[in-house]
Amino acid sequence: MSKLRVAVIGCGSISKHRHIPEYAANPHVELVAFVDPVGERAEHYASLHGGKAFSDYETMLSEIKPDAVSVCTPNATHAPISIAAAKAGAHVLVEKPMAATEEEGLAMIEAAKAAGVYLMVGHNQRFMPPHVKAKEVLSSGRLGKVLTFRTSFGHPGPEGWSVDGRESWFFRKPEAVMGAMGDLGVHKSDFIRWLLGEEVADVTGFIGTQHKEGTEVDDNAICVLRMKSGIIGSLVASWTYYKGEDNGTILWCENGVLKIGTDPNDQVIVELRDGTVERYKVGAIATNEKQVASGVIDAFVESIVTKTPPSVSGEEGLRSLKVILAAFESQNTGRVISL
Repeated sequence: MSKLRVAVIGCGSISKHRHIPEYAANPHVELVAFVDPVGERAEHYASLHGGKAFSDYETMLSEIKPDAVSVCTPNATHAPISIAAAKAGAHVLVEKPMAATEEEGLAMIEAAKAAGVYLMVGHNQRFMPPHVKAKEVLSSGRLGKVLTFRTSFGHPGPEGWSVDGRESWFFRKPEAVMGAMGDLGVHKSDFIRWLLGEEVADVTGFIGTQHKEGTEVDDNAICVLRMKSGIIGSLVASWTYYKGEDNGTILWCENGVLKIGTDPNDQVIVELRDGTVERYKVGAIATNEKQVASGVIDAFVESIVTKTPPSVSGEEGLRSLKVILAAFESQNTGRVISL
């Protein structure tokens, strides 16, 4: 069969570390275009992988007519670019947060439906081997009912990750819309919904800018979530974990504790109340320092090739986004927000 012609829109760090190399490694894919307002970035990848460089996505869509695109641009532009790509007949993989508002997210879902293309959101936490293993352990039922949890995602901030360092769009509110919550918090809301297999019912959020100077976006957030079944827990997102990254989750259950990403050697640890301890080495959780395949690109490509709707659909991405938006509303109003 002919290869899937893919265009990457936005050639920053997430493209450099994840999208571009993972597409390049996928036997079903031909990279046909790279788009970036900084011309030499697009040129660089075109010279590396073939395909054509563009400085704007409209020209690329009309000229190349790709089968699929990855939207790896600043948050504020996710919706307009995704909608334009869908209208041009391309399947869309959009980075998280999928949109800046619920209305934008709904418009993206509608555009994909109308065009008969898939819309997938790049929530990679679901695909990481330790997280997959943890869900398997929970599903086995031997821990009994989940009672409470805490899940956190923190690192020293985008200045060490973004191709533009401290000058990155991540710190400019008109482009970023939100900070650590859009970068990391939305990953965790998606992860906890998926892991527990249920929706968030109520959210409170304490969100602020604690330490990053000269920016209006949040660099820290602590949220309390109540799930539909009554499970309560905390969700933390931070850009000020200067001593290193944390992507850890602990679930306290009737029959014991499930620890994920808390130990450098054993990624999943089950401690049962009868004294039994199970330790699993199941591959790393991807970090900024240690890039491992995200699983997202392969899942997106497989979805198109097999004509199977993606598991992380636009609807799923929107449910995870709404948790984060509710946390901001809680911060602004001082109220508990019900979803």
